[in-house]
Amino acid sequence: MTSRIVIIPTRRAHSNHAEVARSIGIDIIAGRYAEGTRLPGDAEMIAMFGVSRPVLRESVKTLVAKGLLTTKARVGTVVRERGAWNMFDADVLAWHLDAGIDKRFLNDLAEIRLAVEPRAAMLAATRRSERDLAELRQSMELMRHEASDSVGFADADLALHVGVARASGNLFMRSIGHVIEAALRTSFLLSAPVEPEDRDTVLLWHQNIVDAIAAGDPEAASEAMVFVIHNGMHRHEDTVIETAAAETVPSAESGEGS
Repeated sequence: MTSRIVIIPTRRAHSNHAEVARSIGIDIIAGRYAEGTRLPGDAEMIAMFGVSRPVLRESVKTLVAKGLLTTKARVGTVVRERGAWNMFDADVLAWHLDAGIDKRFLNDLAEIRLAVEPRAAMLAATRRSERDLAELRQSMELMRHEASDSVGFADADLALHVGVARASGNLFMRSIGHVIEAALRTSFLLSAPVEPEDRDTVLLWHQNIVDAIAAGDPEAASEAMVFVIHNGMHRHEDTVIETAAAETVPSAESGEGS
């Protein structure tokens, strides 16, 4: 199997400062500006992007607010450690897809899903409405009729998981589901159950989630959701996704570069 980087292009930004923030953000996420690295000075960045100083400063403010940068007196603008990045920010997630997601990203995504989705399934089993059940069953029907490696299958899978979050009745769980939709969709595309046996397993356990929610069985709903997430993680392991080594931009403090 060949290691590969997976890049999912997202929509372009609609303003100069947003486009500059996007470009710098992707460079940070891809590792071209390493953690602790000082960005080039204003003059160099202005020449690089062909924008005004106010546009550049607005871009930096955006990235500071998202946790990617910090500004320090007499030091300059510095890339923050990965742990400080706001991974629930829609732009930061989109830039990860642009930069190319790796196994670490997918594992982190699976871990937050394990922390939230089984509980959402439990709540859905006691709070779901008939409309919620109808939407979940419709998602299952779409999954059954779509090819396993198709966008339609991934979209139906996504709709089912978002539907469970909605059926939980918990506003925070619903919000998390919507924020990470793009990342979830990509994850489902990468873990497509292309083998017939894998497809049967995926459909069976997604149906188990729906059936447990319909039956008002919180424990069974939670257990089925845990199995589905772990099964997806297993297929990611088989895919062997790795990021290519990114070229690191030298720190201005190191004396390297121009």
